[in-house]
Amino acid sequence: MASYATQHLTERRKWKRQRDERWDEKRFETYARYGNALKVQLRVAQRIGTAHGFQEIGDPLEPVEGMPLLAEAESQRAAEWESVLLVGDAATIAAARRWHETVWGIELLVRDGHVESEVWANAHKLMTAAREGFYRNARRDLGIVGEPPPPSGAWPDDWRAELSG
Repeated sequence: MASYATQHLTERRKWKRQRDERWDEKRFETYARYGNALKVQLRVAQRIGTAHGFQEIGDPLEPVEGMPLLAEAESQRAAEWESVLLVGDAATIAAARRWHETVWGIELLVRDGHVESEVWANAHKLMTAAREGFYRNARRDLGIVGEPPPPSGAWPDDWRAELSG
C-alpha cells in the first residue's frame, strides 16, 4: 500500500510539472505572438506617420496604401488578444491592454494626419513605457528572472558615420 501511495504521489507530481511546463510554453507563445502582432500594427502606423512628415521612423507608407494594412494588423492583434485573455495573469493582461491602447493613440494621430511633433514624440514615449510594462509583466508571469533589457532608443544622429567607421 505504501509503495502504491508513493508511486501515485510521484506520478501526480510528474503530471503537474509537465502540465505547468505546457502552460508556461503556451503563455510564452501567446505573449510572443501578441507582441509581434502589436509591433506590426505599430510599424505600419509609424510608416504612415513618416509619409505625413512626422518624426522619421522608417520607410514612408502612403495612407491610401497603409490604411488597409493597418486595419489588417489591428484585426490580427485583436485575434491574438483573445489568447492573452485566456492564458495571461491579471497584471500581464492589464499591461497588454495599456500597450495596445497607446498604439491605438499613435494610430489615431496617423488617421488625423496633422499633429505637432511634440505630440507625436510624447505618444511614442507613452507607448515605449507601456511596451516595457508588458514585457516586464510577461517575464514575471513566465518566471524569467531579471529585468528586460532597456529599450534601444533612437538612432544617434551620427549613426552613419559610426557604421562607416
